[in-house]
Amino acid sequence: MSKLQLSIAVGNYDRMRPLIDGDVQIDGVDPVFMLQDPEEIFFRAFRHADYDICELSLSSYSVKTAAGTSPYIAVPVFPSRAFRHSSIYVRADRGIDRPEDLKGKRIGVPEYQLTANVWARLLLEEEYGVMASDIRWVRGGYEDPTRVEKIALKLPEGVVLANAPEGQTISNLLADGEIDGVIGPRAPSCFERGHPLVKYLFEDPQKSAADWYERRKLFPIMHTLGIRRTLADQHPWLPGAIVKAFERSKEVALARLSDTSATKVTLPFIEDQLRNARRLMGHDFWSYGFAQNEHVIDRFLAQHHAEGLSSRRLAPAELFHPASLESFKI
Repeated sequence: MSKLQLSIAVGNYDRMRPLIDGDVQIDGVDPVFMLQDPEEIFFRAFRHADYDICELSLSSYSVKTAAGTSPYIAVPVFPSRAFRHSSIYVRADRGIDRPEDLKGKRIGVPEYQLTANVWARLLLEEEYGVMASDIRWVRGGYEDPTRVEKIALKLPEGVVLANAPEGQTISNLLADGEIDGVIGPRAPSCFERGHPLVKYLFEDPQKSAADWYERRKLFPIMHTLGIRRTLADQHPWLPGAIVKAFERSKEVALARLSDTSATKVTLPFIEDQLRNARRLMGHDFWSYGFAQNEHVIDRFLAQHHAEGLSSRRLAPAELFHPASLESFKI
């Protein structure tokens, strides 16, 4: 019997390489991998449903799922996770020395509903009492002024979101001092170039994130993995096969990362970073699976709905194919 030939769009992450290189197989599937940046994957997935299987923005997918319009159904595989203390950049000449100083400031975002921005606003609200309505938001592309918000928004009363001036980017506005900060999943180019007046809000983002994790036990999920609904309906074995293969691929990647006799990552002191991560978060610090991550997803969905981004309060299990919520044990 021939295998299903399916297109799979994901980022070029170490945890995907065993699948991409063919070291791990997906039962019953002949995959055609497309290695693309998240912005391209999400744009094509949510505008045109271009792929059979793909990475999905957790926020955009939640919007579509609440509305009943998602062409994809997810499985609890999480290709991208990140603490977002390093996602808040501010001007050093505006008196912004602590998170509470963001109140009343103009902050740029590439898109308001991006998953990274939801987590950043959750952090600011929960830890420091900074509400979305306390900030004046300016939406614009990082480097391309034609970037648009992929998802239509209906924001709560009191939340002010304006578009950047025509032809302007939030990176340039920050560099020129026209806005006071930027929040987003990428660093603005002026920060990367070492602009003397652009800095992290949190002086030591890694320490701040570790302290937060110890209190909240939240490792933010950015992306999940979606399967075209029509495929999942036609082949009910497929969601389980996908979870099994992607979990195995991650296991292989972590085993390689742990072998420091000849370091697999182009970064010194990686063994210390790995040891510190496991000391803080446990051996499987990048967990897949529903049960292990239900509390993280539920906290995100509560914030997402409170911000007016999802039309109803989703339960975590609603995001995932029923067959992927549990797996066999030996």
